[in-house]
Amino acid sequence: MKRVVVTGGAGFLGSHLCEALLARGDEVICIDNIATGHLDNIAHLYGHDRFRFIRHDVSQHMWVTGPVDQVCHLASPASPVDFSRIPIQILKVGSLGTHNALGLALEKGARFLLASTSEVYGDPLVHPQPESYWGNVNPIGVRGVYDEAKRFAEAMTMAYRRAHDMEVRIVRIFNTYGPRMRPDDGRVVSNFVTQALKGEPLTIYGDGNQSRSFCYVDDQIRGQMALLDSDHTGPINIGNDTEYTMRELAEMVVKVTNSSSDVEYLPLPQDDPTRRRPELTLARTQLGWEPTVSLEDGLRRTAEFFSKVLET
Repeated sequence: MKRVVVTGGAGFLGSHLCEALLARGDEVICIDNIATGHLDNIAHLYGHDRFRFIRHDVSQHMWVTGPVDQVCHLASPASPVDFSRIPIQILKVGSLGTHNALGLALEKGARFLLASTSEVYGDPLVHPQPESYWGNVNPIGVRGVYDEAKRFAEAMTMAYRRAHDMEVRIVRIFNTYGPRMRPDDGRVVSNFVTQALKGEPLTIYGDGNQSRSFCYVDDQIRGQMALLDSDHTGPINIGNDTEYTMRELAEMVVKVTNSSSDVEYLPLPQDDPTRRRPELTLARTQLGWEPTVSLEDGLRRTAEFFSKVLET
């Protein structure tokens, strides 16, 4: 049994990671300020004798009593609607929050996992994106607050590794979706699914030919845990390498929800990437991991979750 701290543990990905760690027998300390996470995501864990929740902003100094074996730093708003709503907080959690989480791991002698993102590649000029690609990011654009916060977080993590000989792991997360996403978070899957369930037009930004690769949350968490327990520092891409256009995604969402929704086209936001797909050679060879949940199956599970949320 390991004692694991998960920052952002009440968020979409963080709550699933807490659940998976508990399922394998670990003790979990979940830290979250509920800025974009939700207590409902972890309510089913409250009675667990190996789970503890601490409400705290990791941009402020944090401390945990007792030993800690691993620190998983997932705290960060990650939705497009947050980039203009709380830009300073995003920059702070990526810089100060990462510094504080690294400081905790250093003091405890714990292994550190940073949840980074495919956004470090920006609007990529290389396709698919290997971990060796440095990216094409606009540092002063609206998305830059998230992109650069994560790029800084990666630099800080590697600096701690070199300066303090810390054990660190960096995962670059690609377009993950599934239950516990916020219905209004502005990501394309949650947008399309909620619109389809409500019978509203599905809003496609641009001409619909831009593409993404979508990873179901269960696959993503398996990949993160495999990296956490491996000897590979990273960065390493975890995502699904099957690519879909926005039009194809919209058609599939309409199919799995049995919706009569039409499609509405709106202008493409600034710096929105035209293509995004992970190169997964490292994940397959170093971790023995690859995605297993098809987009259609994952969307069906996600729609079931959102239909219940929209009923309440």
